[in-house]
Order: sequence, then structure tokens, then C-alpha cells
Amino acid sequence: MPKKKIGLLRHIANLILQNKSLIAENEKLNQQNEMLAREAARFKELLAQTGIPEIKTKINGEKRESLIRYRTATVLFADALGYEHISAGPDSKQLVDSLDEIFIKLQQIIDKYEIQGIRTIGDTLMGIGGIPEKNITNPIAVLLAAVEMQYFIREIQRSEAKGKIWKLRIGIHTGTVTASVSGKRKPRYEVKGETVNLAARIRQFCEDSNILISASTYELAKDLFLCDYFGKMPVKYEGEIPLYVVRGIKSEYSLQGKGIIPNKKFSVRYGLMQFTDLQELTLDKLEKGLPENLYYHNIKHTVDVVTQVELIGLGEGVTEEELLLLKTAALFHDTGHMASYSNHEYFSTLIAREVLPSYYYTQSQIDTICELIMATSLPPYPKTKLEEIMCDADLDYLGRSDMIPVSNSLYLEMKERSLIKSMCDWNTLQVKFISGHQYFTATARNLREVNKQLQIERIRNLVTSGE
Repeated sequence: MPKKKIGLLRHIANLILQNKSLIAENEKLNQQNEMLAREAARFKELLAQTGIPEIKTKINGEKRESLIRYRTATVLFADALGYEHISAGPDSKQLVDSLDEIFIKLQQIIDKYEIQGIRTIGDTLMGIGGIPEKNITNPIAVLLAAVEMQYFIREIQRSEAKGKIWKLRIGIHTGTVTASVSGKRKPRYEVKGETVNLAARIRQFCEDSNILISASTYELAKDLFLCDYFGKMPVKYEGEIPLYVVRGIKSEYSLQGKGIIPNKKFSVRYGLMQFTDLQELTLDKLEKGLPENLYYHNIKHTVDVVTQVELIGLGEGVTEEELLLLKTAALFHDTGHMASYSNHEYFSTLIAREVLPSYYYTQSQIDTICELIMATSLPPYPKTKLEEIMCDADLDYLGRSDMIPVSNSLYLEMKERSLIKSMCDWNTLQVKFISGHQYFTATARNLREVNKQLQIERIRNLVTSGE
């Protein structure tokens, strides 16, 4: 047989073998695709069973964007002014480089106050407070950043000749925004809405070296910042809205009364405002983490104690800082039940030490809060006035009209843990405990002592009758 024919036959045989291999590989891929399709269907079925709604995303190539609506966010626009003074001379490049250095510092300032730097366009910086974590104190944080930014620019103007050409104007508005979030490792935010547009317009109305804010921001910040009425700005469909110039922090809330750096009094007021966010976060964790058979040590009890430490604390004339420490200790005093029923006070202090630094509590404040939590261990032996208030608030129910049903819930809780055998044993224990109990503060005694004695008589009658 000729060599050409032999070569052709071999080539055909190789093609046939390759074709068979491709067919086998294709069949294998089809099987894998079918398996993946079945797994995807199974996953969707499990997702539906959990009752968790699907997150709507906008997919663009490899990017995923989630849309989130924030009801209270504060948008800041800052313009660096001075380009018009740059000539084509030898110093022009140096002046432009100095602006880059300025913007790096401004970005560091907004990062310090946990404000999202959305984008920098030319000589404009945009930031937004209140995202990604929703909070009610973002207008305060944004204004603190704005005051520090203006102070930084003024210092440059005083110290450098080239710095004198640069000035800053800042416009701020608080309202609702919609944010699109893209990226996982390093999320990027893009915000839209009328709030953004108004903040940009307010910035245009602002005079050089000033901070101009809307009425909505003013109402949330006026107690801590010195503001002067500026005028009105026309807004489509809304008429005219008032604007205010921020001069700085009020003297009583700033170091040396200079209106630039917040002092301890400011931090306490800010902490009391921020407590609402902390309380919402903590109660949400308790709702998800507490055992279902905690009939007494539940969220209602925590809210009761937070309410009572404030009531008794005000009656005892505590300071604002002491009130903040009391309310925080009350909020955390039973969080340890998520870890253990016995010795839960200790576990509560561990949780408090983990969470509170993120809310700007000092180490000294956290130590005091943990001491207040440990003071609720039974029997109570308070050593300070604050510990007395804490103990009285924790056992406030002993002198309330709903003492019996509340007491019964504690009985059920302990019975499920085999800590008490019968209602008769419980009533006997109650009489002994309540008869030996005392309220430590005059406020609590005035509020609860009379009714507590009535409750003792009621329980004694139950014990006598054998119920």
C-alpha cells in the first residue's frame, strides 16, 4: 500500500479517536451541568424554606450592586477655592501639589469620624455620614469633621504663604438617600437622591471659609454647635428653606471654650444621643440570642431596668455622665444570659468590654460599667451610690403592683432549670428574700417600699393557706 494512503488512514484514525474523546468529554460536562442545576434548584428550595427574602442586585459583568435606602444620612460637599489665583508661573505646580496634600488630610479627617468618602472630583470632596451602619448621630459626626477641616485650612493659611490662596466652603444637608454598594473586599458607595442635590446646592450658596447647613441638620445639631441664621434658599416644590452658618462647637462643649475640639462634656452628651443606636443593636442581639425559656430575664426586664436606672438616677441627682454609665450597665447587665444562666453577670461584663470601645466609651467608663453589672449579683452588696441605684432598679419589681405575675415568671424560669420544686417552696423563698430586702436609695424607697410591704403580706397569706 502506498505510503500516502497509509498516512491518510492513520490521520483519519487519529481524528476518529479524538472525536470519541471529545464526545466522552462533552458527555461528562453535560452530567456535571445537570448536577449543578440540581444543586442550584435544591439551594433555592432551601432558601425559600427559610423565609429569607432574596436580595435584589443589579448585575453588570462581574460587578454586583445592592441598593440600600437610608432614612437619615448627612451629606457633605467641600470645595477648595483658590484655582483662580494660580498663574502659569514656576510656582503653579507646587501650588497644585499642595492642594493634593490638603485633600489627603481632609480625607483623613472624614475617615476619623467614620464618614464615607464617596468621591473626589477636581477640587470637590464629597462625604456622607450614616452609612453603611445606620445611626442617629451622623449629623454630629459630620459637623465635627467640617469644623476640624476648616480649622486645618486656617492653620495652613497662617503658617504658609502658599497656603493663603486656599479656602474651603462646605455645604451640609441631612435627609434620605439611596446608596448603591459594589464590591465585597473593599465596598464602594454611590449615593443618590434629593438630599445629595440639596447638599450640593447649599455648598454653592456658602461663602468662603464657612460651613453652611440646612434646617434639618441644624435641628439635630443646634444643642452642641453655635449656629447663626444665614438666609433662605429656593428649592423646587418646597419653596424656600432656611440655612445656618456653623461657627463651631459651643464654648461650654469645647476645650478651652475655643469651639474647635470637643471636651468631656460634649462626649457625654454625644454618648447619651448615641445610646439609642447602642440600645437598638443590643436589644436586637438579645432577641436573637436569649433562650426562649427565659420568662423573667428577657428583653422586657432589660428595658424595665434601663427605664428605672434613669428614673432613680434623676431622683438621686446624678450627673449626665453617671446617667450614661447607669443606662449602659442596665442595657448590658443580662446579656451574659446568652452564654450562661449561672454567673451570667461575669459574661455580661465580657460582652460589654467587647462592644463598648466601638462606641467611644473610655476604659475608665467601661470599668465602672462592669462594676455596676457585677453589683446586680445576688444578694446585693452595693458599695457606691451608682451601685445602689443599679441594684434598686434591678429589683424594682418587688415594689410594683405587678409583682406577683412577674414573680411567677421567675418561678417558671427557675423550675425549668430544676432550681425550685414547687410554688409553695417558691412562695416561702419569696417571703424570706423580700422580707430581708431593702431599697438602698431614698428615691426607690419613696416609690416602692409601701407597695413592697403589701406584697409581702399577700405572699405570706399564700404560704399560710398552703397555695
